Amino acid sequence: MRVHFIAIGGAVMHNLALALQAKGYDVSGSDDEFFEPSKSRLAAHGLLPDLPGWHPDRITTELDAVILGMHATEDNPELMRARQLGLKIYSFPDYLYEQTRREKRIVVGGSHGKTTTTAMIMYVLRHCGVDFDYMVGAQVDGFDTMVRLSDTAKVAVFEGDEYLTSPLDRTSKFLHYHPDVAVITGIAWDHVNVFPVFDGYVDQFRKFAHSIMPGGSLIYCAKDANLRAIAAEDYPQGVSILPYEGFPWRVSPDGSQVFADICGTDLRVSVFGDHNMQNMQAALLACRQVGISDSQFAEAIATFGGAARRLQELCRAAADGPMRGAVAYLDFAHSPSKLKATIDAVRSRYPGRKVFACMELHTFSSLTRDFLPQYAGTMSGADHAIVYFSPEVIQHKRLDQFSASDVAEAFAHPDLAVLTSPADVVARLRQADLSGNVLLLMTSGNFGGVDLKALAAELLNV
Repeated sequence: MRVHFIAIGGAVMHNLALALQAKGYDVSGSDDEFFEPSKSRLAAHGLLPDLPGWHPDRITTELDAVILGMHATEDNPELMRARQLGLKIYSFPDYLYEQTRREKRIVVGGSHGKTTTTAMIMYVLRHCGVDFDYMVGAQVDGFDTMVRLSDTAKVAVFEGDEYLTSPLDRTSKFLHYHPDVAVITGIAWDHVNVFPVFDGYVDQFRKFAHSIMPGGSLIYCAKDANLRAIAAEDYPQGVSILPYEGFPWRVSPDGSQVFADICGTDLRVSVFGDHNMQNMQAALLACRQVGISDSQFAEAIATFGGAARRLQELCRAAADGPMRGAVAYLDFAHSPSKLKATIDAVRSRYPGRKVFACMELHTFSSLTRDFLPQYAGTMSGADHAIVYFSPEVIQHKRLDQFSASDVAEAFAHPDLAVLTSPADVVARLRQADLSGNVLLLMTSGNFGGVDLKALAAELLNV
């Protein structure tokens, strides 16, 4: 089987390329730019193109399939050549479905929590010895790649994204997966560049819920009013509707341990926060659908440490040292709902400490002037707050510029510093009294090129 990727350098696209190569396929690909870690990983497997750019001569009738990434445009020279030759062209989600159509598919969607919930399900299934395929949007401990496809698995676990499918298909990606088990973790407006009206955004999740296969299950967070309305709609006979609200949890008196009440068992766990307890209960309900018992789930989830950049602990100072056990976390939070949930989780985990929260406005939505009011009060759980944005990135995205005062007014935090220089962010953090406290860095980027792990280690003197 010969497969060519148009835009092979993407975070998930290059993982699919590695997965198909591992399956024995003859894989090739092109892209106009490559970044780490995809560049090094493709090179290590002999899949990095000799030259960047688009090369129509690589598109021949010998190809069995062309997989088109969202990064490509409709006038891409390789895409035009593939269409001219009448080759089979797949979007990323279409190809995943094609590869797993005989498997029982668990698909996790939602504006927040979908990566962690997917990672939890994967972690438990592996612990229980289940042979399964998967696709997840972050690196998960114990898994070499973000995609696995095989000829042996009976179960597939996908993170379902509501963003557009491809330049040729403007529908949401997760509408192509036809889940047997659909999980929806919550709905909070995002991707305003393609869903400018909130009702239109909500409708994508409604369509996703109604794409469940006959006899399947809808697992949804009952704390979300939009999801309660979707769950109350009519579904074909045999579709199970399974709500959840999250496991109760507590912190030990000395603050060193976290416990969750999982089906009546007080279990020590590594993750924390109301949103993670919701994710955990959603994962339990999903795992039940493929034969995992509650006791098996509890044994496995006790050692789950989280997905990369999802409340990832960067470093922790010694309790008896000058920094008095200060701790630093990194999180992918960038949308209003994610930002608030992450800060609230840290505040609940460390009630006696000050929280220094630093976030970057980086996505299209967060850098849209009219979207800024959605952030009102989202950082209220932090004692000290920093918001960074780059006017150059706004210009690159061809959006209307806004000022630091616009951001300050939108966030409405009494101790908010709004900065537009990475150097100023670093300088501000170096001035902060982090001893015995918590540093929370939140971004889908890297604050203009800052090595966040090294910075955290420097600030906490570890």
